[in-house]
Amino acid sequence: MKPRDPITRLVNAFRKLPGIGERTATRLAFFVLNESEEMARELADALVEVKERVGLCTVCCNLTEAQVCEICRDPRRDATTICVVERTQDLRAIERTGDFRGLYHVLHGLISPLDGVGPDDIRLRELLTRLQTPPGGMEAPQEVIVACSPSVDGEATALYLQRLLKPLGLTVSRIASGVPIGGELEYTDRVTLSRALSQRREM
Repeated sequence: MKPRDPITRLVNAFRKLPGIGERTATRLAFFVLNESEEMARELADALVEVKERVGLCTVCCNLTEAQVCEICRDPRRDATTICVVERTQDLRAIERTGDFRGLYHVLHGLISPLDGVGPDDIRLRELLTRLQTPPGGMEAPQEVIVACSPSVDGEATALYLQRLLKPLGLTVSRIASGVPIGGELEYTDRVTLSRALSQRREM
């Protein structure tokens, strides 16, 4: 049952966000309560709008408002190189380096047998389709860079991708180990991430 008290309901809603405990959720709830009604409506409208208007790019599965994301539409990008990442946050982290000019593919997860997540549960089928049949006007990919976080699940996903893609005659490479084991790409600094990409190794 939902609590009748609107403040408790708001606190509980904030607690569902990652990294937000009860004290922080309470602080956020009272911050909203003490701000203007206009600010609260703006926040509510932004939350509704992002859920209604943002979907997956039909090419790379990036989160985007358009059918095809801005990166995939950019003719200056190198379509022969595709960087595979776990999440859109990782794509954004790599983009901040300013060094990578290829395209991306977002898996929206990693293979994790212990959690019951298999290859069919992430966006691998879409990757295989675009590699075998490049979208209209795009060059055929020649290299796939696996840029999953260096965790157990990231390594399992990388090995699966290697076995899946090598028979297609593609170069499959892995970002260098400048990223700490168990670390998240999203929180890796630009210099380290840029170096990891430039020093990637073939798998």
